Amino acid sequence: MLNKIKDCFKKDKALYTFHAKEEMRTEEFGLIKDQEIYEAIMDGEVIEFYPQDEPYPSCLIYGKTIKERPLHIVCAYSEADNLTIIITAYQPDENLWLDYKRRKI
Repeated sequence: MLNKIKDCFKKDKALYTFHAKEEMRTEEFGLIKDQEIYEAIMDGEVIEFYPQDEPYPSCLIYGKTIKERPLHIVCAYSEADNLTIIITAYQPDENLWLDYKRRKI
């Protein structure tokens, strides 16, 4: 799924939800730019997978920007449309995540 998501970003076939744009604009650690999303996706790895999500399966991707900013991006992928939908994006709080990849209990 990650390779298909990356391919969509390379081909400009990514759609941001209103929620994602709002979260990016109001991120508590500072504005997240579209370019940062692209960089984090290209560097990213899937850390959680949600195959039962509707209307499309989705996943949580962890990646870093060129400036080493850690980001989490939740993306869904539409096989029929070959389209990635960015559901939300945020900078993970290091107090809540181990290495930004596993939730602290």
